[in-house]
Amino acid sequence: MTGQFISLEGGEGTGKSTQAKALAAALEAKGFKVCLTREPGGTPGAETIRELLLRGHDEKWNMRTEALLFAAARSEHCEALIRPALKRGEWVISDRFIDSSRAYQSVSGVLTDDEIMTLHKVGSNALMPHRTFVLDLPEEVAARRAKARDRGDSDRIGGRDSDYHRAVMSKFRQFSQQEPDRVKLIDASLSPTDITANLLQNLTDLIG
Repeated sequence: MTGQFISLEGGEGTGKSTQAKALAAALEAKGFKVCLTREPGGTPGAETIRELLLRGHDEKWNMRTEALLFAAARSEHCEALIRPALKRGEWVISDRFIDSSRAYQSVSGVLTDDEIMTLHKVGSNALMPHRTFVLDLPEEVAARRAKARDRGDSDRIGGRDSDYHRAVMSKFRQFSQQEPDRVKLIDASLSPTDITANLLQNLTDLIG
């Protein structure tokens, strides 16, 4: 693989989608070919699974089924889109990847991080991003932004209670402590332009 794989992570309302697009534009301006994608989704098959996962009431799937569906969507995403783009030498920027599964599905206590990573090994051959950015925002600010974005129509995961989302964000912060070379914590309370600049600054070793 000659390309670079970047993922953006964080809780609801932290600006991941906005920054994924801004980072893609900034890298394209530097002459790189960029593939912008998202999870769950990114391919027709994975987008179908996305609809199954995010629509309906929270009790629609138990946590093990949810984790398996995410792993299935990711397997298709990696095989059909991410790996081919990397082999072509492109930069792949994904709005969420495996660290979201690690955070969102493990906080329930039903599945361990090791079990989720085992699913990832089976489904996606353990593909990991070269760099992961966790956008960190105060809880009340993130909740306000998510509410404004969703306009009262949260998906089945985004609509879970504040304790759940607090635990998810705590997991993301743990990842940045455990894997500081790969996972970078980014202050998402700055202006969008400054956030994008911070992302680029943390890619200088990959940009060359």
